[in-house]
Amino acid sequence: MKANRRSNTAPELALRSELQRLGLRFRKDLPLKLSGGRVRPDVVFTRAKVAIFVDGCFWHQCPDHGLIPKANRGYWGPKLAGNVERDRRNDAALIEDGWRVIRFFEHVPAPEAAKMVRKVVAGN
Repeated sequence: MKANRRSNTAPELALRSELQRLGLRFRKDLPLKLSGGRVRPDVVFTRAKVAIFVDGCFWHQCPDHGLIPKANRGYWGPKLAGNVERDRRNDAALIEDGWRVIRFFEHVPAPEAAKMVRKVVAGN
């Protein structure tokens, strides 16, 4: 599992590229200290208090593409369910501290995701 990157994945790079193309400035992979613990969103707009996550369909159990492998279900079922539960806890901690959270699965086209982000950031 060493080959699975935590940051700078292809979907994340595509989104950041689109955000830059739209003229938006952001911080990447910024650790946020919250009352509920630490969270590391993929993209952060600090002034607007917007945290963005680009989730892999497999690792974060996308409803369209997230499948549990047939081999070794005893390991993968709890592992993937734990990832989703951690995502929910992180979202709750961010929201509690006044952040807006946007999550995209990797299959969402980067231009579409960037336009949604721009709307949320501008609405602040």
